[in-house]
Amino acid sequence: MTNSQLPPVFETERLLLRPIQLADAESYEKNFVDYEVIAHLSALVPWPYPKGGVKEFLNSIIIPGQGTDRWTWVICLPTQPSEVIGCIDLWRDGAPEHRGFWLAKKYWNKGYMTEAVIPTTEFAFEKLGFERLIFTNAVGNKRSRRIKEKTGAKLIGTAPKNFVDPSYKEQEIWELTKEAWQV
Repeated sequence: MTNSQLPPVFETERLLLRPIQLADAESYEKNFVDYEVIAHLSALVPWPYPKGGVKEFLNSIIIPGQGTDRWTWVICLPTQPSEVIGCIDLWRDGAPEHRGFWLAKKYWNKGYMTEAVIPTTEFAFEKLGFERLIFTNAVGNKRSRRIKEKTGAKLIGTAPKNFVDPSYKEQEIWELTKEAWQV
């Protein structure tokens, strides 16, 4: 296991995942600041989302930890490598989860996020030394739940949690072990 490992670039069948940069802030904000995208996220994410908030988030949280205790990729189409259509974030210290993601609404229901989590999960287990990953989603967020099911995670419980959408009151907690991933 390496303590400092910058996120590599991944090319999947339909996507390009590359380490996030401060220059991505405007494109990220354009596709992220949509209530239907943010509604499924933890209530720690502000709504309404402040103008310029993505740049501040990148500067204060993401960039300082990149490659040390956090690994963040933007998701792009290979034909538009500077257009951020989503993001995947891994972090070492789970609270309880180790991964978060979002995808612009116009790209939902195409299998893109399932495709994107595969190389990042492999990276977590094979390069970062994780033995298990914990994932969460709002109870009722069927798209996020389905990604976990398709990638071999097991539901291990539920717990109270506040989300941007106040109708969500609980989270599902999922576990994916390195052993189960390698099967």
